[in-house]
Amino acid sequence: MLEIFLKTLPFFALIGLGYGAGRTRFFTEEATAYLTKFVFYFALSAMLFRFSANLSISEIFDARLAMAYLWGTAFTYGIAMIVAFMRGLKVETAAIEAQCAAIGNTGFLGVPMLALLLGQAAVGPIILVLAIDLIVFSSLLVILVTGSRDGRMSAAVLRTVGLGLIKNPMIVSIVLGLAVSATGLPIPGPVNEFLATLGNAATPGALFAIGASLASKSAERLQIAGWLSFCKLIIHPLLVAAGAYLFFPVDAFQAAVVVSAAALPVAGNVFILAQHYNLAPQRVSAAILISTAASILTVSAVIALVTAP
Repeated sequence: MLEIFLKTLPFFALIGLGYGAGRTRFFTEEATAYLTKFVFYFALSAMLFRFSANLSISEIFDARLAMAYLWGTAFTYGIAMIVAFMRGLKVETAAIEAQCAAIGNTGFLGVPMLALLLGQAAVGPIILVLAIDLIVFSSLLVILVTGSRDGRMSAAVLRTVGLGLIKNPMIVSIVLGLAVSATGLPIPGPVNEFLATLGNAATPGALFAIGASLASKSAERLQIAGWLSFCKLIIHPLLVAAGAYLFFPVDAFQAAVVVSAAALPVAGNVFILAQHYNLAPQRVSAAILISTAASILTVSAVIALVTAP
């Protein structure tokens, strides 16, 4: 575990650097927002497009692997929803807590970190996890929140979900990359170099942005945030491991990648959704802060366990 911890330490050190810059106000919230926008729309999109353009659909989509991850994530989502209902919460608030419990920071942390730690062969499974999180569970949140508030399902809800997917640059980048891959044509040298150079900015930029954004987060409702962090860092990878190793057994390396991805802390975009729908943003903020801090140890432990010979 020490060897893995030392390998992950530089990634979390970049997050710490960003946190320090945000905490001292050297990086203001406005500056952090613009850096996040650059990473989200340009650097990370270039990285995902380039990865996808050099992979075939068969290298990304594996039905058993998808089922293993879906099973573990849906089960975690369900546990968080049930606990929230037991506490008397409404459907929409229970849904945002479930999102904290089951959706990790795959885009900003998982893609750059796991691709470097586990190798290029990990890229396909990571993209699959990211696609499932964005397409299935982000859509589910919108459906649950909007449907609960309107009291019914409507065409407007489905239109909102569809537009959200079309406007997400990570989804668009993956789809366009796979379209290029399907043509069988190589990416021209200068274009590939451009994408590589821009994509290389994703790793430091994304990690720094995570840290800077955490500086504005508050740690209220610690008991609930601690429970949601426990779901994300412990229960989620355990259930995904059960899916990948027991119920829908897949190749050991693929299993290691999706379990490692499941061990990532709460995704930052859950806070954006919480703010947008005005659903317990302080609770979500605390869960992101606590899970990210604790993941310095837990992510290393999980990766060490799943990659052990």
